[in-house]
Amino acid sequence: MLYLFSSEKLRGMKIESWMFREPGAPMALEEREEAPASGEVLVRVAGCGVCHTDLGFFYDGVPTRHPLPLALGHEISGTVVEAGEGAEAWAGKQVVVPAVIPCGRCRACKDGEGSICPHQIFPGNDVHGGFGTHVRVPAAGLCAVPDLADPGVNRAGLDLPALSVIADAVSTPYQALLRCELRAGDLAVFVGAGGVGGFGVQLAAAMGAHVVAIDVDAARLEALVDCGAHLRLSASELDFRALKASVKEFASEHDVPTWRWRIFDTSGTPAGQATAFGLLGKGSYLGVIGYTPKKVELRLSNLMALDATARGNWGCLPEHYPAAVGFALRGEIRLEPFVERRPLSSINQTFAAVQDHQVCRRVILTPES
Repeated sequence: MLYLFSSEKLRGMKIESWMFREPGAPMALEEREEAPASGEVLVRVAGCGVCHTDLGFFYDGVPTRHPLPLALGHEISGTVVEAGEGAEAWAGKQVVVPAVIPCGRCRACKDGEGSICPHQIFPGNDVHGGFGTHVRVPAAGLCAVPDLADPGVNRAGLDLPALSVIADAVSTPYQALLRCELRAGDLAVFVGAGGVGGFGVQLAAAMGAHVVAIDVDAARLEALVDCGAHLRLSASELDFRALKASVKEFASEHDVPTWRWRIFDTSGTPAGQATAFGLLGKGSYLGVIGYTPKKVELRLSNLMALDATARGNWGCLPEHYPAAVGFALRGEIRLEPFVERRPLSSINQTFAAVQDHQVCRRVILTPES
């Protein structure tokens, strides 16, 4: 990835970021100079979402690819304030920064496998992320935001900070739905109805699927009553057999055969992953979106016996971002009821609150002007 950052930079701008120095230690605001090199831009951050991946780095010691200290944060929206050579066309544009930015030039990218690009840039992992005033990233893959002042375009009335969650919480399940070739009338089951799962529920419903949401949190399920979850099942009240029986009954009511079941783990927990795997029927598809470092015991031969498919999903290719933004701006999925804004200066308190499950919405940290 070094070639993306090896060119001579422009004169630096002083920026501030909250730096992560060691797991669990409070992050501190630090100043440095940044300037875009050839093919890069400097984005003034409007908002940066707090993802459970950030918590994994901060609390669980999940290693980052960039050595510490590092600014975390990969759900970023903002405005390009400086552009390096070759990226001048981006100057002044409002953008969503993809959480995973492929290089676009390697063999994997040319074969359509940009999600596993060996040179990919993941802000807040490979390079400094968005928990700061600015972030420096490659221009390749940026998603230009349409004119938010145009009510014909922005029918949902969203602002730029709200769009930050599209960078991961919306775009990642969207790519997973595209990969399984979801069609209208299919069954889509989301095990875990938090940030990623909740937006996945909405997207699947907008694409015409019959949608089931499963979670241990009653409040999460209640929030999705009018947002696409046609059937809501509490994993804290029902055992696995009862959950599976309810899913089968729902699918039968809508005449959906098992080979049109699309099941997604968006819980990132061993119990959730075991549940998602156990729901597979003949010819069903399992998409693994949630992450846990813990092991899960499964009978993998079920995939053979059921002729089923399981596939992971890492991020979202940049070419899918405009469509994901469109779903939000048209109001086909709702962002505002599922996000809350907090000042960036509250980052340490916010991380603690999210880690302790005191927050039920996706938090967007916004730099103070």
